[in-house]
Parts: sequence; C-alpha cells; structure tokens
Amino acid sequence: MFYLMQSILLVFIEIMCCKIFYETFGKIRYKGWINIIQFVLLLGSMCLIAFGFSDHFTIRQIAIVLMFSVFMLWHVKISLKKSFVLAILFDALLLAMDYLIYLINRWFSLGSELLGWQYQVGQVLESLLAKIVLFLFVLIIRKWFGKKSMEMLSDTEWLRFLFFPLFTIVAISAMLSVFGYVQTVEQANLLFVIAFGMIGMNIVVFYLINDVVKREVQMHENKVLQIQAKNQLEIYRSISENFDNLKRRTHEFKNQISCIESLLEKKQYSKLEEYAKKIYGSLNNEPDAINTNNVIVNAILNTKYHEADSKGIVFVFRVNDLSELRLKDEDVVTILANLLNNAIEACETCDDQKVIKFKFVKEDDMIIIAVKNTFNYDVIYENGEIKSTKTSNVDEHGVGIKNVLRIIGKYGGSYVIEDKNKEFFFSIIIPASMQC
Repeated sequence: MFYLMQSILLVFIEIMCCKIFYETFGKIRYKGWINIIQFVLLLGSMCLIAFGFSDHFTIRQIAIVLMFSVFMLWHVKISLKKSFVLAILFDALLLAMDYLIYLINRWFSLGSELLGWQYQVGQVLESLLAKIVLFLFVLIIRKWFGKKSMEMLSDTEWLRFLFFPLFTIVAISAMLSVFGYVQTVEQANLLFVIAFGMIGMNIVVFYLINDVVKREVQMHENKVLQIQAKNQLEIYRSISENFDNLKRRTHEFKNQISCIESLLEKKQYSKLEEYAKKIYGSLNNEPDAINTNNVIVNAILNTKYHEADSKGIVFVFRVNDLSELRLKDEDVVTILANLLNNAIEACETCDDQKVIKFKFVKEDDMIIIAVKNTFNYDVIYENGEIKSTKTSNVDEHGVGIKNVLRIIGKYGGSYVIEDKNKEFFFSIIIPASMQC
C-alpha cells in the first residue's frame, strides 16, 4: 500500500510539472472545479498507464504523449498541433530524468550493494531527485518563454526563488548519501515524508508567488488603464470645450457680421475700420493655435500649449499635416499626454528657463515625435532604463513611460532618451506604414 502511495505521488508531481510547463505557453481555459476534475481524471489515467503498461515501454510512452496532449488541450488554450508537440517535449524531459536516475543508480551502485527495503528507499529518493530537477527545468523554461506576468520578477528575484528547489536538490542528494545507514522502516518513512514534503512545498511556493505576481500584473494594468482614462478624459474635455467655444464664436461671428453691415449702411467707415481691427485682434487669441488636420492631435497639443502658456513656459513646436496618421487615437493620446505632462511638470521646477520644444511630423514615410524640455533635478533610472522624469508619484510616472515604450514597440518604432545640460530629450521614430 505504501509503495502504491509513493507511485501515485510521483505521478502527481509529474502532472504538476506538466501543468506548469503547458501554462507557460497558453492561457488556462477554465477556472474553479473543472480544473480539479481535469487534474483528477489525468492523474487516474496516468496511473493506469504507468501500472498497466509497465512492461511495454513504447506503448506506454505513446499513451503518455496522447494523454498529455488531450488533457492539456482541454486545460490550456492552444492548438491541437501545439499541444502534441509540447507533450512530446515534456515526455522527452521525463525520459531525460529517467536517464538521470540510471546515472545516479550507477554512481551509488545500488543494485550490487543493497537489497530489500533499503534498496527501495534508494530508488524512491532517486525518483524524487529526478522530479525536483524536472521541476527546476520547467521553472527555467517558464522564465525564458513565460508570459508578461513572469516579466514582473527581476533576475535577482528569480534567483532568490530558485534557491528553494536548489536547496531541495541538495537535501535529497544528502539523503541519498546516507540512506544506506537507515536501520528501521520508521526512519525510511521519515525520509520519504521529508523528501515528498519538500517537493510539495516547492510546488506550493511556486503557485503562491505566481498568484502574487498575477495580482501585481493586474494592479499594474489597472494603473495603466487609470492613466489612459485620465489622459483621454482630459482630451475629450478639451474637444468638448473647443466645440462649445466654436458654437459661441459662430454666434459672435453672426453678431459681428450684422454690426459690420449696419456700419456699412450708415457709412461710418472710421468706426468700421476700428471695429475690424478689434475683431482681427480677437482672432489672434483663438484657442486653437495649432492645427495639424488631426482632431485628436489638435486637441492634445492645444490643451497642453495653453496649459504651458498659463504657467509661463515657452512652447515651441513644429508640426505638419497629420490627417493621414495611422496610429490609433488611444495610442496618440497615451504618447503625447505622457510626454507633454512630463515636460510641463519638469519645466515648472526650473527657476529661469522654462522651454519646451516639440516636434510631430510625418516625413519620408516616418512619423517623428520629439520633446525637449528644461528641468532642474536628477532623472531617475532603474536597471539601465529610465524610470521617471519627475520627482513626485514616481511609480505612476514610471508606468506612464513604460506604457509609451510599449506603444513604440507595438508599432515597430525606436526611441532615444538623453539628458544633458539640464535638458531632457525624448525622440520617437515610427514607420508611417505601420498600423495595428
């Protein structure tokens, strides 16, 4: 009975490693009780295969590959072809671990030196060592090919996490070196419980960390959405205000035309000239100082232009016809709002020169967006990459910059960031033909 439990636990560990391996390459289809049902059915099927075809290696391996393909296709959102290929790769890892057992068996010379239950102790410990090494390999594969949730863990954090499986490998290896001195069945059972328990703790710790990382990713995405919503709300409010201003100006223009007609009828040309100059002066103060033939770009640039002007910041810009801009509106809002918000806040810290130089042009099949602004503090870098150009709410601003970089990568663009002589420079180049 105890031998049966050991075999089932070994199969259990293999299936857990298989789940982690498959979840690296696709999203889980279902959540809740259906996952438990899938796991129990797969565990039962694998146990039947292991015991029923123990003397038929080729048939057993084919059955294992097919079983993993079918159940993991049910568990993870991938194609049948991909599921089959992954099943073959995972089975190859299992066979590699079996070969590792063979090498360890030769190293310790178990067959010739020990007999009876002591020999079984050595075999089980060897199998457990192979399974924890398999688990380590699966973790490394997940790090290399994992989804964005795994990108939240830095290399240093991954090394700290890998300490536990590495320590388990060392601990089980130490048990293998002393199992020959085990005198009683109780001592052997204690070794089994410790070894199985350590591997189980590795799996539990992995899923705990995975859940924590998923929550952090969700919080990060929520923060990004909040920033995008804030920027878009600001732009849409600006568009609404411009529309209201346009209606007001249209009404005023009708009244001005009526006044001009009245002055002409009365032949009061001197008053007409004075009135015309007054109207011309008011036209120079129109809110839409920038026109690129793109409604979204106009709304953003005019809003930021007037915000900068109200704060005593010189806003120098160069734009051209952006009517055929292929970038999505939400991406344009994200890039311009983040860059110009950073630039305006940076200029506010300056005591003397407060200047923003902005460029947004489409030329030679390229879209060029560049912002240069003065600042009066240290730019914050992390791991060789810029984290923030602001002194307050660093986490939020870091998210904003990363979101800009994500959009640049989305369109196959490139960027340059420099800070020199108290001037910060952010330049973006995106192929004009790219669209998402």
